[in-house]
Amino acid sequence: MLAKGSAPWIMTLVAISALAAIAHITVYWPYTGIITLLGLAGLIFFIFFFRDPERESEYCCSSMTAPADGKIVDIRGRKICIFMNVHNVHVNRAPLTGTVIAIEHKKGGYRPAFSKDSERNERSHIFIDTEHGIVEVTQIAGTIARRIVSYVQVGDQMVRGQRFGMIRFGSRVDVTIPENFEILCTKGEKVTAGMTVIARKRNTNDDNVQELEILTVPDSFDILCSKGGLVTAGTSVSYGKE
Repeated sequence: MLAKGSAPWIMTLVAISALAAIAHITVYWPYTGIITLLGLAGLIFFIFFFRDPERESEYCCSSMTAPADGKIVDIRGRKICIFMNVHNVHVNRAPLTGTVIAIEHKKGGYRPAFSKDSERNERSHIFIDTEHGIVEVTQIAGTIARRIVSYVQVGDQMVRGQRFGMIRFGSRVDVTIPENFEILCTKGEKVTAGMTVIARKRNTNDDNVQELEILTVPDSFDILCSKGGLVTAGTSVSYGKE
């Protein structure tokens, strides 16, 4: 699957390659063979770059997933910064379920997205109202990336892992973490959008991390405990013989 909005880029190279190939075969114009090869190489690169693989993100309101593919280049207090290299998938996904309450686009420069000077770069701030508070996701344009594409509008409902936009050709995505969440990732770690859990709510009983032990009770015993009751291994009596 190709990313939304990639068709004009791909079709342009298809047209250039096709016209150059026709010209090279029919009228033998100079350099048309080279143009055809360059066009095909660019087409292969664009198909690779604009890939958008399907991903299934399990519903969970107590953990946050990475909003972008790439490498964590910095953790500043409650903010996680993810740098997307050219070879990464550049489609961004919602870290938590919520409602888009504001989108702010700011113009700026195009410094390398992994440097601290990138704070002055062109960027788009997306504010998501979640049950844990407002989460801010910032898409930052880089040296080559000069086009931030948004798939959502103010008022849209998003679920965790849903696509909300992309940045073309190398860039960075920052995300703020709610105060009641514990950051689980570290600087230098590689993450995958919609899949890698980067933070989890404190003191939560997440079904994904619970271990369930099933105990079979003999027919000659009475069950003494009830559903929801807390038990301690080796101490609590859960059943007894008649």
